[in-house]
Amino acid sequence: MKIIDFRVRPPLKSFVNCGFFNDTTAPFGWHSALPRSVGERSISELRKELQRAGVSGSVVWGRMTHDPKVSSTNDDVAAILHEHQDLFLAGFAGLCPAPAKIRESMDELERVMKMPGIKGITLEPGFGMRPMTSANDPILYPIYERLQEMNGILALTIARGSPREQTLTHADPEGVDRVAANFPDLKIVVSHAFWPWVEQSCGLAFRRPNVYLQPDLYGMGMPGYLHWVEAANSFLADRMIFGSAYPFLGVEAIVESYLQLPYRPSVMEKVMGGNALRLLGME
Repeated sequence: MKIIDFRVRPPLKSFVNCGFFNDTTAPFGWHSALPRSVGERSISELRKELQRAGVSGSVVWGRMTHDPKVSSTNDDVAAILHEHQDLFLAGFAGLCPAPAKIRESMDELERVMKMPGIKGITLEPGFGMRPMTSANDPILYPIYERLQEMNGILALTIARGSPREQTLTHADPEGVDRVAANFPDLKIVVSHAFWPWVEQSCGLAFRRPNVYLQPDLYGMGMPGYLHWVEAANSFLADRMIFGSAYPFLGVEAIVESYLQLPYRPSVMEKVMGGNALRLLGME
């Protein structure tokens, strides 16, 4: 069984400026302590951790927010893919569209999609964008339309997260439901899978075949997580994707936890790697 970690932010270049490498607390510490690679910001230690976990390849998620000081750069994502081809299969560039700068975001989309290894873009509508908005905000539609034309992947991060001003409405799947309906040929991967709206996320994926769920940190031990397992064991076998969301949790710890979940054996192979490779066109 091939294990692909579909969401990693490595301890390299501008990624180390992001908050998750500057906070020594472990937000999911009841699962495990933060691994050595996080504290030391060490790619060599991360390489060892990935090897011990049996991960054969990972995907880099760029992060662009309204604050450049806590963002990665897309040039860095491309450079990491080039310099560490033994670790990273592909990557997503970050975008953070603002109402007055949509043209700039469209130009950046055109630029990054020509970079080797870049398979799509990441957006954080309920986290890093100001003002915080829904994935269904009309200002984002030109980006979705062009990304669909380019056969790119839309990678979203949506859950009830940490910003104090965020509310449960920011994690509601309804916005993505509308986007998936309006852009039926656009493949959409949702990291954190809308937690705590777990049953609703399964309902969304049931009706929208272009939506993939990646529960990552929330996919084991969090309230409702077994609903995702039940969905994967039935209608969602081909659209549930494993990712660690490193560095919030060590790759070894989350892989071990996922392998203990009650997925059917054939489904486990798809969740842990097969679905990711197919989505990336790397089967």
